Amino acid sequence: MLDDATYTPRLKTLYKDTIRGALKEEFGYKNEMQIPKLDKIVLNIGCGRAAVKDSKKAKSAQEDLTKIAGQKALTTVAKNSIAGFRVREGMPMGAKVTLRGERMYEFLDRLITIAMPRIRDFRGVSGTSFDGRGNYALGLKEHIVFPEIDFDKIDEAWGMDIVIATTANTDAEAKALLKAFNMPFNS
Repeated sequence: MLDDATYTPRLKTLYKDTIRGALKEEFGYKNEMQIPKLDKIVLNIGCGRAAVKDSKKAKSAQEDLTKIAGQKALTTVAKNSIAGFRVREGMPMGAKVTLRGERMYEFLDRLITIAMPRIRDFRGVSGTSFDGRGNYALGLKEHIVFPEIDFDKIDEAWGMDIVIATTANTDAEAKALLKAFNMPFNS
């Protein structure tokens, strides 16, 4: 068993040892604090119509997201009532979790090395899904690509949003950072 006190995630070590220096050289940063780094990763599952019909679906999504993230997920609730969709204020609609620190690096490692290769007909992720401020968003059609989810025990395959927030100021800096982490961009 690994000792938790001395364990450092693989991608965190890679960032400290090689990526920081490469980014500093590539973009000509004068200060160490200018070098982009990962800030947080936000995972979200929205249940949509399934949650309106059965409130247990949001609970199921929360449990699945907790397994994937390794920390407890929050249940998201509807902010407003929308009669046309039969949604009431406060109704559970999905789940979300924010990862920081070592869990963030561990999740990114599992996403890139394990989950993405398991996606059917995977040809890489879009290189244009940046928001203009150095954050990257991607969506998965099924959350069952993660090995923590047992396919036989799930009641529904949920779509999943993943937002990777960085401290980069531009999209080019953020893309260089994620490329250094071996994010499989298709463009």
